[in-house]
Amino acid sequence: MEKMVKQLVEAYGPAGEEQQVASHIKDVIEPLVDRVSVDELGNVIAIKEGPAGAKKIMLAAHMDEIGVIVTDIDDAGFLRFANIGGVSPFTLIGQRVRFADGTVGVFGYEKLDGMKDLKLNKMYVDIGATSREEAEAKVGIGDKGVYHREFIGQGQRVIAKSLDNRIGCAVLIEAARRLENSPHEVYFVFTAQEEVGLRGARTAAYSLDPDYGIAVDVTDTGDTPEARRMAVSLGKGAAIKVKDSTIISHPLIKDLLVNTAKTKGIPYQMEVLERGGTDAGPIHLTRSGVPTGAVSIPCRYIHTPSEMVDLRDVENCIQLLVATLEGPLP
Repeated sequence: MEKMVKQLVEAYGPAGEEQQVASHIKDVIEPLVDRVSVDELGNVIAIKEGPAGAKKIMLAAHMDEIGVIVTDIDDAGFLRFANIGGVSPFTLIGQRVRFADGTVGVFGYEKLDGMKDLKLNKMYVDIGATSREEAEAKVGIGDKGVYHREFIGQGQRVIAKSLDNRIGCAVLIEAARRLENSPHEVYFVFTAQEEVGLRGARTAAYSLDPDYGIAVDVTDTGDTPEARRMAVSLGKGAAIKVKDSTIISHPLIKDLLVNTAKTKGIPYQMEVLERGGTDAGPIHLTRSGVPTGAVSIPCRYIHTPSEMVDLRDVENCIQLLVATLEGPLP
């Protein structure tokens, strides 16, 4: 599992440029399913076919990661940028950014009266260039960059950039590997452009027209010193979503997940996310509506270069999905 997660998180894949991640996922999952395709928006759709008349269940985990996009290059060779997704300037200071061709830069900031004045428009990327011409030979306007950080395994916990949501992709791949018999037709969908508006899940769900949906993504925790109160912790099991900003989980799916966890003895916790959303949001609003819920992996330091998850939670999420897909729907 660690090897697969390392390969996924260290791949380059900001929203809108998920091709490297998609290619890797397609190669890994192709032997595990009946069919794989890539749609017009870049979603990877892997299908385990079911018996005639089987209900269609769509599982979704997004491939893309947050990042930055170059908006200007000055005469001295410094890059100005805008965000792709939820990027905080306070997480960027002194961090490294990597562009598609491997060029690496450092985030810096202008002189400020106080750190409270730090905004993205007061920051720049230094790639070591000494002129506009030298910078433009490496990076152009519109080029995208992602955090440049290596994967670290520390016992049961791992630290890396883009665990949001490559760890969800790893859960889907491993669930496909373990799912041997299901009375349903299962769609493992690895979505594009989630971080900029849940876009890939919207088009994929419209095309597939599933009967039920389950999103797999990370969620915040409330287990660090003086953290915002939230009843989710690392190491205490899969988080079954009750609500977030984009969805109130359908009782049928929520109860199915809870009852499956209880029956199988799988550790779980209930998730109420006050801010933020997942691919579950657009799936449940597709066409005339799709009963949808979500299974979440607890994660600390989301949208930073050093996100952290517990592999025991990851394992519990895999077991919960497989057990749910192997059983009947209520």
